[in-house]
Amino acid sequence: MNEIKLYGADWCPDCRRAKAYLKENNIDYTFVDVDLDKEATAKVEAINNGKRIIPTIIINGKSYTNPENGELASVLGINEEGDVQLFGADWCPDCRRAKSFLRDNGVNFQFIDVDEYDWATHRVEEINNGKRIIPTLLIDGKPYTNPDNVELTELLSINVEKEHKIFDSIIIGGGAAGLTTSIYAQRDRFDTLILEKSTIGGNAFLTEKIENYPGFQSISGPKLMEKMEEQAKTYGAVIKTGEEVIAITKQGELFSIQTKSATYLGKTVVLSTGSTYRKLGIPNEEELIGSGIHFCATCDGAFYRDRDIIVVGGGNSALEEGIFLAGFCKSVKIIHRSEHFSASETYIEKLKSIDNISTYMNKTSLEFVSNENDLFKGLKVKDNVTNEESIIEADGVFIFIGLIPNTQSFRDVVSLDEREFIQTTGLAETSVKGIFAAGDCREGAIAQVAAATGEGVLASYGIRNYLK
Repeated sequence: MNEIKLYGADWCPDCRRAKAYLKENNIDYTFVDVDLDKEATAKVEAINNGKRIIPTIIINGKSYTNPENGELASVLGINEEGDVQLFGADWCPDCRRAKSFLRDNGVNFQFIDVDEYDWATHRVEEINNGKRIIPTLLIDGKPYTNPDNVELTELLSINVEKEHKIFDSIIIGGGAAGLTTSIYAQRDRFDTLILEKSTIGGNAFLTEKIENYPGFQSISGPKLMEKMEEQAKTYGAVIKTGEEVIAITKQGELFSIQTKSATYLGKTVVLSTGSTYRKLGIPNEEELIGSGIHFCATCDGAFYRDRDIIVVGGGNSALEEGIFLAGFCKSVKIIHRSEHFSASETYIEKLKSIDNISTYMNKTSLEFVSNENDLFKGLKVKDNVTNEESIIEADGVFIFIGLIPNTQSFRDVVSLDEREFIQTTGLAETSVKGIFAAGDCREGAIAQVAAATGEGVLASYGIRNYLK
């Protein structure tokens, strides 16, 4: 329910104006007359520090004192093209991408946090056939699940101007490596453009806590990435999110970067597209992704507060994220295919002190199991010693079994190794002069934020040498 209460009085001109505006835009609301309701008067005074200011409007629990029509439009997502509601969460990368795109293009939208309102979570599940997929947008009442920027442009009739500037370097990927490359290049007076498919920060943004980045004993991934983004912008970097690169071609001395919505020109290119989470590849996995199967504890863990979950994996990421999830989930069952964890001793020791974590070692994952409503029920496993099969039940599962480089679009552009990581030499140079690579997509890269920043520095020196 999108609850709106308007505290006012019939004699109040601004109340009449606000009521008329809501009615004209088909916004349902409850009117509470402060002349007839003493409790309403007290509530208005409490909200406005003792002052009786009307209209005071409560929208989903948040108060707005005598908002003008423009503010109401912004808060409620009222546009000429239709009302826009965005169901999402602040920790969701695609939600941040969509919000940024709408703001950048002057589109009013109402943001409804699924973490804050149970009814919003239920609405998302209703729209997506039981799956908790965000962002989910309602545009004039019609639902759209995680639309990309191209789709939003078409749906909202946004006039996108083409970019004609020639950049010194176009950086594809806005994680730690890409941001660092931009920071160093901008300090060298080279204009950089960062094109990011989703949201700035990469996998580091999805990490709840980082404890091994120099200078910070502990810092959240989102906070660290926000600091890097702010620094890059301060030095003059241009950042565009929601831009998925589909082709890179050479035009004379320039590189042409084609996305789904535009074409950009640069003198050099840096590939810093990072990696994505590896899947198990067992039956029912694809069908249940987003509806019980997840790959990011920071993104989706909040959906499982006080519930039972499974973690598959035995490396640092699996144990780190399992420990994080144990902080608010009822129980965490860690399943690993080997007899011993491959994670560092630090994480293994931490497990021993956490009561709601149990481990299932030497188990092979066979298939995901659904209930009678086709929703996640559990994971069927086989004991590698006895060959006995069993079903481990839970409300959801998080898979952490490694990473795959995001280099599929570059197979015909630069040389890749047998695992499809980008091969480099010297100052992050690829097989094509003028194209560099940094971060988790590069052969031999260490999947750590500190290492990615170092590679960004290396790539910036490669850019400097090439351009000079």
